[in-house]
Amino acid sequence: MLVAAAVCPCPPLLVPDVAAGAAPELDAARTACCDALGVLGAARPDLLVVIGPAEQHSRGSYAAGATGSFHGFGVDIDVTLGTGEGQERPLPPSLAVGAWLLTRAQWNSPVEGLGVGEPLAPERCLAAGRELGARAERVALLVMGDGSACRTLKAPGYLDERAADFDAQAARALGAADVEALNALDESLAYELKAAGRAPWQVLAGAAEGAGLAGQLLYEDAPYGVGYFVAAWS
Repeated sequence: MLVAAAVCPCPPLLVPDVAAGAAPELDAARTACCDALGVLGAARPDLLVVIGPAEQHSRGSYAAGATGSFHGFGVDIDVTLGTGEGQERPLPPSLAVGAWLLTRAQWNSPVEGLGVGEPLAPERCLAAGRELGARAERVALLVMGDGSACRTLKAPGYLDERAADFDAQAARALGAADVEALNALDESLAYELKAAGRAPWQVLAGAAEGAGLAGQLLYEDAPYGVGYFVAAWS
């Protein structure tokens, strides 16, 4: 059963060495992520699963000990997802950021990873979440994902007037642990707005069905024209 969840953004810029001189711009987001992971630790889960968006070749499960890096972003940093034998396939960037956050928080409980495709249909997201929630007596999720990348003219996806409303709806749902509102996020609109968090958030919704968790929104902003949210559910 799901006992806690943390929702965090997944840009590699969260890693200060990647952000370099711009690192202070995301200090508040990093602090909020640390607070959200504290909620996960307090729940004492039997299993933590890190979920994040992934390209087709990086989708699927990752065992404890899986490794990733930020070499592609110009820094010589390697990360490991928990402790274990891992596998040859490297972590996608979203899970690498999650692994970095867990290392920073000195996480030492059992952990696995799951890369989710952005086009995954809502009903399949919900089904995947239900399966995760049944994996252990006490399951926690670290859900990595960003809102729309179309919030400003300089955003990666340029400005789309619909982006602010979509992100506001997502932020309300994440802050209130509102499973039905997360389910209602429009798959096609999320794709058009380049909101890579939609599928991971709906996996969370599936896992949280019937869990009766309460939520708190710890951070909401759109630096670089991308919606970033941090929330804690317990």
